[in-house]
Amino acid sequence: MSPGPDMSTDLYAVLGNPVEHSKSPRIHALFAAQCEQRLRYEKRLIARDGFSRGLHAFRAEGGKGCNVTVPFKFEAAAAAQRLSPRAALAGAANTLGWDDAGVLWADNTDGIGLVRDLARILGRPAPRLLAGFHVLLLGAGGAASGVLGALIEARPAGLDIWNRSADRARDLAARHAEFAARHGVALRAVAEPEAGYRLLINATASSLDGMALSLPNATLHPGVLAYDLMYAARATPFMVQARAAGAAAEDGLGMLVEQAAESFALWRGMRPDTAPVLAAMQTELRGPRD
Repeated sequence: MSPGPDMSTDLYAVLGNPVEHSKSPRIHALFAAQCEQRLRYEKRLIARDGFSRGLHAFRAEGGKGCNVTVPFKFEAAAAAQRLSPRAALAGAANTLGWDDAGVLWADNTDGIGLVRDLARILGRPAPRLLAGFHVLLLGAGGAASGVLGALIEARPAGLDIWNRSADRARDLAARHAEFAARHGVALRAVAEPEAGYRLLINATASSLDGMALSLPNATLHPGVLAYDLMYAARATPFMVQARAAGAAAEDGLGMLVEQAAESFALWRGMRPDTAPVLAAMQTELRGPRD
């Protein structure tokens, strides 16, 4: 009989539904090897009405911390006893952990992960990474909530939010209105996407569902960067749609690696080098580039 898992090794996981597609276990395995840390990181499929039960079961098994993905990011923030400023602003969390006193804390590393990946793609340093950009954020759920604060901190010239449910877009904009004003960013919810954006960020579940978005023709065109928070071995429907209109397109694999590195640092007290991990993940997911 083969031995069971080493229970002295710290346990982490990603909790979500769906979760089978997640590359987080592989990313954290690479981080652990690089940083010489003993840990195991698993996928946990949680019933859509069972986040609290799943979280408590994970903790009972000795879980030290977890990432949280769709559709539980709002529930993750609500479950925590202590919220970071990022999680409090978003009202959503993607990173949970327990301190030495057993207090459940929550943070949101999605925004910093996105901004760091955009800096890599655009070749522009922070601060004011998005100076001069008009940005359109598509979606108003947990993913959009998690990245909006960091996008505001990158100081775009303007930032619009569009969602199929206009009320949710207005609510998200209202929750960030004071934060945007403090950073000098014109933030608004729009009924329809407009022309003139330089950066479109798809934070909807459309690519996860295999669907393209219904956008006005003038929104996507050459000179626009279309960024999908989802990632896949092939171009997502949003990326295909963008490239057909002449826009540049990127997926969220780089963001996934960067947000994971921030979570790893929160849990383990050290930040991995993301460049070799992203290169490895790109090769594993899509094969070597010519």
